[in-house]
Amino acid sequence: MSLGILLPLLFFLFIIFFVGMWTNKYVSQSDSFLHEYFLGSRNMGGFILAMTMMATYGSASSFIGGPGVAYSTGLGWVLLSMAQLPAGYFVLMILGKKFAIVARQYHSVTLIDFLKSRYQSELVGLLAALNIIIFLFSSMAAQWVGGARLIESLLDIPYWLALLIFALSVMIYVVVGGFRAVALTDTILGAVMFFGTLILLMATIIAGGGVTNIMEKLVVIDPDLISPFGANGELSPLYVSSYWILVGVGVVGLPQIVVRAMSYKNAKAMHQAIIISTVFVGIIMLGMHLIGVFARAINPNIAVGDTVMPTIAMEVLPPLLAGVVLAAPMAAIISTVNALLIMVSSAVVKDIYLSYINRDAQERTIRKISYTVTAVLGVIVFFMALSPPDFLIWLNLFSFGGLEAAFIWPVILGLYWKKGNRYGAIWSMIVGVSSYILFHTYYPNAFGMHTVVMPVVLSLITFVVASIFTDKKIVYKPLKQVD
Repeated sequence: MSLGILLPLLFFLFIIFFVGMWTNKYVSQSDSFLHEYFLGSRNMGGFILAMTMMATYGSASSFIGGPGVAYSTGLGWVLLSMAQLPAGYFVLMILGKKFAIVARQYHSVTLIDFLKSRYQSELVGLLAALNIIIFLFSSMAAQWVGGARLIESLLDIPYWLALLIFALSVMIYVVVGGFRAVALTDTILGAVMFFGTLILLMATIIAGGGVTNIMEKLVVIDPDLISPFGANGELSPLYVSSYWILVGVGVVGLPQIVVRAMSYKNAKAMHQAIIISTVFVGIIMLGMHLIGVFARAINPNIAVGDTVMPTIAMEVLPPLLAGVVLAAPMAAIISTVNALLIMVSSAVVKDIYLSYINRDAQERTIRKISYTVTAVLGVIVFFMALSPPDFLIWLNLFSFGGLEAAFIWPVILGLYWKKGNRYGAIWSMIVGVSSYILFHTYYPNAFGMHTVVMPVVLSLITFVVASIFTDKKIVYKPLKQVD
């Protein structure tokens, strides 16, 4: 282990701890603990909004798992990964100003607040909270595995010890800093991710003797590595196209991304974020997955896919610069973990504890419960991550699909279709999630598409049919006005 690699990472972690401790003063002094701790008092500008969306979306699967799959699959996986390019555009354009305005009218702190108020149903809120807790645990476990894999590769220590170091590093600053700490560190992390990707991509191309030479080496190893259909021919046009639902349009159904669309301060910030997030996400996703493919030509003997990125960085860069670049995947992982921790914590505290256990809890009690729940959740995920899968990207994509099957239509149709009601939302979530689990277990990649496609279609049909047949049973109260 080179001291040159270690020092930039330690400096990077120090900055994150400093931001977490500094933002704790906002949590301590805020008049509304819940709005500050879980939503940063809705005060994000355009650049910070773009960075926090990108950093939350660009996770361990993008910087660790994605390059690992690209290493074994080839350029076909790079093509598939670019379905992620317009993710921020879709979220902010589809939800738009209307979502932020309605969320303020409902005084919503979380996505579940919005759903409960829109459908005037406690059951909708409870189902939403359970889905968030179940599927985001899978996603969090994937991120913690990615962070531990990175530390394991760098320090040459046992996996469990690497996981413990990562868990403690993240939990301390998230627990004390809340959403504002997450948003501000995401801005720093997003810049690190962007420049780290560019530096490593250029270094990899130089080490491989140029793009032409790299391509020639890949053809010698396996001609299918440069095919759009993947090394084993598994990437059919229909399967690749279906990823536009999973990691493109479907991102509108991811609670950890949607909550950002209710936290910006004005329309100008939203418009800026659309442009910035699209450019940054496009460059990062293309760069990281190309690095995974090019790494095959430089070192064709990497056994564990999730170690491709740190291994190639240490091979093609001098130690100090490698340490700076390797802060990028660490940034991606930490930024996603902190967002997911806050999201699950808010589901437990705001949407279960305060809604069903202790509705009249005092501010002091809420603070203690929030800190405790966030810490306990981190400990639970630590134990879940002790037995990691071979490719963590599949664990993360499983979480994506489940959340999208549950939330995409209750969110979108809840905003834009007046006849959408609680029965449509309830049955849409039940059918979407149950069919997703069934398809994933017994009939993955149904009809040559990703597993998420059929559940999303079934949940749409269910929402529309249930809402139409029960339309006359619902009488809604007038919409609350903004204070």
